[in-house]
Amino acid sequence: MRALNDTFRRSFSGGRLMLTAGVAALPEATRTTLLMAVRGFERFDANNDPHGEHDFGAVTVDGVRAFWKIDTYDSELHGHSPYPADLPVTVRVLTVMLAEEY
Repeated sequence: MRALNDTFRRSFSGGRLMLTAGVAALPEATRTTLLMAVRGFERFDANNDPHGEHDFGAVTVDGVRAFWKIDTYDSELHGHSPYPADLPVTVRVLTVMLAEEY
């Protein structure tokens, strides 16, 4: 799970990237820098990654605090994937939101 989540987060390829309204409304330069911070996030520890799956993080860019979260859905996006490590039956969705939107 960790390797699959890291690969997706670092590339935004192989899944879907969702931005909340607050993130989408940021100035383009701030939004771009924020997304680069999500891609480069490596500060995982027992507090933010208790299961070792690298599926959540928090970043601050230009005074903007944001959270990101990776969820795994079935291939139809009807519910959570029954086998998150099985790529053909799983769609990864990375959501980036402002902390105040949580």
